[in-house]
Amino acid sequence: MHKLPDFSAIIFDMDGLVLDTETTYVAAWQQAARVMGHEFPEAFCLSMSGLHSNVVGQRLRDFCGGGFNLEKFARLSADFWRQYVNTHGISTKKGFNRLLALIDELEIPYCLATNSPMVNAYQCLEFAGIGDVFSTVITRDHVQQGKPEPEIFLKAAELLDVSISRCLVVEDSHAGIEAASRAGAFSVLIPSVLPVDPRTVELCDVMMENLAQLADVISTWNWTLGRTLASPH
Repeated sequence: MHKLPDFSAIIFDMDGLVLDTETTYVAAWQQAARVMGHEFPEAFCLSMSGLHSNVVGQRLRDFCGGGFNLEKFARLSADFWRQYVNTHGISTKKGFNRLLALIDELEIPYCLATNSPMVNAYQCLEFAGIGDVFSTVITRDHVQQGKPEPEIFLKAAELLDVSISRCLVVEDSHAGIEAASRAGAFSVLIPSVLPVDPRTVELCDVMMENLAQLADVISTWNWTLGRTLASPH
């Protein structure tokens, strides 16, 4: 059984962890790239999961050439993304609703901490039908440096009024796990892209398959006393 430490709060990433936004971004990016005369393999798009926009921009130029028009690409991909989500919406990841109900029942504080800009984060949450779920949302706009720097998680712990050492950070990307590790949080890796980078597996504190599995572990954990309860099964 996966073991968790005594914890007081949970900090969730958004893209690829709570929301299946990777699917929507890949579709939009590939359409925009084709318009501009490029083909983006799915693996290339997914490799930029969780990265700050400046890093993404550099990788795009490395892949397409230094003259690649980032502004045009951003405009086109945003248009294609809106078309996609207006038609298909955005799905929550497996187990999220169950986990949310459980931590609400246990009155465990939680928040969202994402590298996405604030306007994009709230837009995605609305498209997924969970715009009112997170009372505290920390975005790239709220910090000087995004993941993999630890600032966003330290800010989240501050707003939750909980020591970062008593926070579970749940992430799907290497950048997020690195940020959690540098912040001093206990990190739970639930990868959205397979195969998983061995460096990420080594750096995280525990890895699980999905949010449903995390719910299973928490359901057998008396988080207020910090001890595992005997399973009824």
